[in-house]
Amino acid sequence: MNVAALPPVDPRLRDPALWPRLAWASAALVLLWPLAVACEFRPWLLFEAENLRVTGRFLADFLPPALGAEFLWMVARETWRTVAIATAGITLALLIALPATLLTARVLSVSALSGRMARGPFLLRQALRWSLILLRSVPELVWALVFVRVVGLGPTAGVLAIALTYGGMLGKVYSEILDSGEPHATETLLRNGSGRLQAFFYGLLPQNAGELTSYTVYRWECAIRSSVVLGFVGAGGLGQQLDSSMKMFSGGEVATMLGVFVGLVALADRVSAALRRVLA
Repeated sequence: MNVAALPPVDPRLRDPALWPRLAWASAALVLLWPLAVACEFRPWLLFEAENLRVTGRFLADFLPPALGAEFLWMVARETWRTVAIATAGITLALLIALPATLLTARVLSVSALSGRMARGPFLLRQALRWSLILLRSVPELVWALVFVRVVGLGPTAGVLAIALTYGGMLGKVYSEILDSGEPHATETLLRNGSGRLQAFFYGLLPQNAGELTSYTVYRWECAIRSSVVLGFVGAGGLGQQLDSSMKMFSGGEVATMLGVFVGLVALADRVSAALRRVLA
């Protein structure tokens, strides 16, 4: 075939970023390959004949789901307890995060209005930021293991574990949200003698309420998931019952509780969407 006889390619159909994208993709593969080898990531093992048979038997045990009246009542009770653990944990986390946010947000610093924050407020701000780092750097599962030893088995350990970890997360993100907003109204209030709370409620909160609420509800959704995981170490709730059913090889009960868990996460997503519409 004569190459010169081929019709020219329309320049509009050419991708000008093709070669840079291929170069970056190749570099990513070169960098990720040693990491995959180090963590022994071998997904093709899932498709071996023996593993497929084991997976099939495991999934078949999930059918039919358990729908007995007594079991469903127990699931409803533990589901409510799981939501209570997550909600109480987030509430305590807010009691940690909100004061820390007011003290660590640079936009609320009176001494920073002149350009450079004074030494005392700067050191206090850094100490609080490091405290938040410490709280969120320890996974809630580790906190739960600690509190199970301290307060015993039950929901209290789960509530305290969620409160500490999520308090650090919320405090960090709240502070970043406030600092990334438009500071003009807040600075004007502070320069005219208003306090931190007044500047927060009248200058920062109106423009950031939607983002703050959305992230808070998202963290509540994450806390629901965490409370289920924490149940596996004795922190109560739906997770503890799920652990018991899995140990007893009761696949039907596991399927029912997983379905309820999916419903909980979907409900949290709808609550978040509704709140965003109200605050829009």
